Amino acid sequence: MDNSFELDSGILMNPKVWEASGHIESFDDPLLDCKECKVRFRADNLIQKYDSKINADLLNEEEMMEIIKVKKIPCPNCGKSNFTGIRQFNLMFSTKRGVTQKNGTNIFLRPENAQGEYINFLNVLRAMRTKLPFGIGQIGKAFRNEITPGNFTFRTIEFEQMEYQTFCKKGEDEKIYENYKNLGIEFLKFLGIDENKLRFANHEKLAHYAKAACDIEYLFPFGWGEINGTHNRTDFDLKRHQEFSGKNITYTDEQTKERYIPYVVESTYGLDRIFLAILFETLCEESLPEGKTRKVLKLKPMLAPIKVNVLPLIKKQHSGKAKEVYSLLKRNFMTSYNESGSIGKRYRRGDLIGTPFAITIDDNTIINNIVTLRERDSMAQIELNIDEVVQYVKNKIEK
Repeated sequence: MDNSFELDSGILMNPKVWEASGHIESFDDPLLDCKECKVRFRADNLIQKYDSKINADLLNEEEMMEIIKVKKIPCPNCGKSNFTGIRQFNLMFSTKRGVTQKNGTNIFLRPENAQGEYINFLNVLRAMRTKLPFGIGQIGKAFRNEITPGNFTFRTIEFEQMEYQTFCKKGEDEKIYENYKNLGIEFLKFLGIDENKLRFANHEKLAHYAKAACDIEYLFPFGWGEINGTHNRTDFDLKRHQEFSGKNITYTDEQTKERYIPYVVESTYGLDRIFLAILFETLCEESLPEGKTRKVLKLKPMLAPIKVNVLPLIKKQHSGKAKEVYSLLKRNFMTSYNESGSIGKRYRRGDLIGTPFAITIDDNTIINNIVTLRERDSMAQIELNIDEVVQYVKNKIEK
């Protein structure tokens, strides 16, 4: 969307924000403990892993407990089936704000970015002199008191979210919702994720405020996992923040003079989970001639954190010139310099961390200003004048 604005909202906000959003009252996980080995589990995950045909999202506490007992679902740790009852644990981290711990006010680390975008709706609307529909986007940390983190970076207590909220008039929401569902798939394909490992998963059980909700899931080695969510949140969020703040946040259409609270369509991405999916897509081991192998991270060049690795062929003879080339390139891209070990080993190090291009400096560079550029994926090498390297790499990154 053209009419889009970036925001960096607070990590610690007024506790009433989380009252309005419902997080204090109902942002919980259903947890139980194995009485034998004392390990704690989420009841819904326990059921889902035992029988993937059961949609635990549709079950209440009593139904989950009944399934666990009837099916005698075993503890993944000790194998016995002897669990406590289910207890709800709030997922927000709390801390104190105030002069003393005793008299301090409870405040919370944000469990999501979205609420910071909602409470800044009026600020953006007025400061940017914009009109509906418009969007507010934010990339930032979120924090959750996960009792059972796991699967590497898939579920952690702090993580990076990319969230985008579109504020629109009722009646325009359904088209925007479908658009962002499809954009989600296209975006993930653009990052290099195999379309055959992506699927839509519509929510069968909707939150009370939601009109529609759909996840995009990726097929990880440990199973399908959510990496994106698109939600039609109706006008629930803005109405709640208006109620709790006492601030009028209705929108006035300048042409029709109609006043209303906008609907919100949310598109949210778990950045850590997407990165994990990209690692599974791109990290591989290849067979080479003479029975050798190499490990290589085949990131798209635009995603690679380091674009170019500058390598003097012989440290004593070529490091001076190599450092000149390094100084030139680092003004344009993230560039590394490596002079330790054989040239072959240095190529392999760059392959493993996903650096798409290696520039070798040798006698030809000193005499004729010619470098050797090696491409990570094909291992093909070409010669370029130093003056051509920056534009060549830029062209490759932009593809």
